[in-house]
Order: sequence, then structure tokens, then C-alpha cells
Amino acid sequence: MTQASLTPAAALMLLALGALWGGSFFLAEIALREVPPMTITLHRVFWAIPLLALVVRARGAAIPRAPRVWGAYLVMGALNNALPFTLIFWGQTRIESGLAAILNGTTAVFGAVVAGLLLADERLTGRKIAGAALGLAGVAVVMGWEALASFDPRNTAQLAVIAAALCYALASVWAKRTLSAQAPQMNALGMLAGSCVLMAPLALIVDGPPRVDLGAGTWAALLALAVCSTSLAYLLYFAILRRAGAANLMLVTLIIPPFAVALGAAFLGEAPGTRALAGFAVIATGILVTDGRVLRALRRGDMSAHINHSEHEGRP
Repeated sequence: MTQASLTPAAALMLLALGALWGGSFFLAEIALREVPPMTITLHRVFWAIPLLALVVRARGAAIPRAPRVWGAYLVMGALNNALPFTLIFWGQTRIESGLAAILNGTTAVFGAVVAGLLLADERLTGRKIAGAALGLAGVAVVMGWEALASFDPRNTAQLAVIAAALCYALASVWAKRTLSAQAPQMNALGMLAGSCVLMAPLALIVDGPPRVDLGAGTWAALLALAVCSTSLAYLLYFAILRRAGAANLMLVTLIIPPFAVALGAAFLGEAPGTRALAGFAVIATGILVTDGRVLRALRRGDMSAHINHSEHEGRP
């Protein structure tokens, strides 16, 4: 099968998606000053629904009626929105936004392994296992080996973000198994509706009634998180998937952390340590190994050099 190419237009869209999702960590940091994590998740999914509903209506996408499909949306909403959003936002109460984004970068390598284990058409290869091993090694570098020997609230927060990455990986498998027959935009709307149904009672019980007397900056962050980092981001996600394919789309995980780190450094006074940056380098290497194109290019380069050398020596 020929892999879809990453055109300049698709590359710009990928960069924009990385900025939107990288910005979500910064926006959450602003919102967390006045709003608890579960309520931020509720705001994010609730305010994202109207725009996606308009898109679904404008495109004439069929709204499924089968209870089985809506049950699948409920599970998808839990795995792809309710659980990971809440885990990341809670993690950000204890660790910096840039560090959370770096740890979230493990989504791609974990996703490849989870798909290989649970999907018959996604073979688990040595390359994917090596990529996952590098991802775990990167996490170990970020957290530090001493994390295994002592308890620290920051360690718990980092593990929460890693658990969110695993949720995203499981969500991808669930979507492929249960929702591949539905329109992509409808899938985005359905899972957000499902996560809203889940989060409304949970946020009410845990955090109490949502406050409306929030500062203008907090409201702006919440709305931007919903409209830009969720509604618009999902529309970009599916557009890139259609134009450039899933393999190219996976590269967004390399783009998200630099945006998050830059925003955190510029506006929040965060300074990622050497260990965090080194860990991201290892995780990024794991993503590239999982993707495989860099390795294939290196092999082609070695083969080309060998052929040229053989021709120069006159060997067959």
C-alpha cells in the first residue's frame, strides 16, 4: 500500500494542529487558577459540542439512531476525553504544562503497541516494540530513577499524564473496532456528547456546581480550550487524516511539546529542566522509530552507498 504523502498544505495543517493541542496545556494552566480539573474537562467538552454540531449538520452527516453506536460513543468519550483530559488537568496541578506535554508524547508509541496487541490487522513488529521501549526509557529519564524508590506528588502527577496517554491509545483501538462505519465528524460529536454525559454528574459531585463568577482570562482560556483546542483541532485532525494518512498524522506528537514548552516559558515562567528535555529527545526518538520512515531512509542510504561503492570497484 502506498503511504500518503505529506504535502506542504498538509504540513501546515499539521503544524497548526500541534499548536492547538500544544496550546491546550497552556490554556489549562490558566484555567486551573480558578477552576478544578473535572470542571475544566466539563467546560472543554460542553462548549466544543455546538460548533461540531453545526459542522455535522452543514455536511449532512447521518446521525446514528442505534443504541449500540451511542453506547460506543459513551465508551469513546470516556477513553478519549473524560479520563485523559481530567488526568492531564489534575497532573498539571502538580507539574508544569510543558512537562505534561512531553509525557503526553508517549501516546504515539504506546498506541502502536496497543494496536498491535488488540487489532488483527495491526501487526506488532520489533520496530514498534523498540519504539515503545524508547518511549518508556524517555519517561524514566524525565521522572528520574529515584522515582522508583520514593513517593513524591510530582511522580503521581507524571504517572497520571502517562495513564492519559494510554487512554488515548485504547481509544484509537476502540474507535477502529466500533466506529469506523460512522462519519468522522459525527464520531467527534458523538464522543464529546458521551463525555459530557459522563462528566456533568461527576464534576457536580466532586467539584460542586460550576462557578460563573470567573475572571475574563479564565473564561477566555476555557472557551479557547473548547473551541480551538477541541472543536477546531478535531476538524483539522480529520482533514489531515484524509489528506496525509495516519502515519503522517502521528508526527503531531513531535510538534505538541515544543509549543507547550515555549508557551509555558514565555507566559508562565516555566523552565523545563535538562532531564525533561533529554527525556523528550528519547521519547521523540521512540516516535521516529515507531514511524519507521527515518530507519527506512537510512537503510536506503546505506544500500545506495553500497551499490555505488560496488560499482566503483567493478563488483557485480
